[in-house]
Amino acid sequence: MAWTWPTAAFFVFIACCLATMTVLELKRPGGAPRRGILGLDTTRGDRLFIWLLGSAFIFLFWLGFFGTPLYAPLAIALCWGFVTFRWV
Repeated sequence: MAWTWPTAAFFVFIACCLATMTVLELKRPGGAPRRGILGLDTTRGDRLFIWLLGSAFIFLFWLGFFGTPLYAPLAIALCWGFVTFRWV
């Protein structure tokens, strides 16, 4: 893997997500899972994982069919993140 600025930014973003989840869990424990529209009982960490995995598939789909630039799949992935944390 080539260590470019986008690659480093990706790993910094993942580290920031994990740090934010840790702080949120320490500040306000989210012990009870909630049931979303997918019918799954999920916690904050589960929703983060679903969002990251879904975003990876969004980007791979976009790269496979349209190529670069990646501004549109970024917007779609952010919308997917909002939907995931709000309703899933």
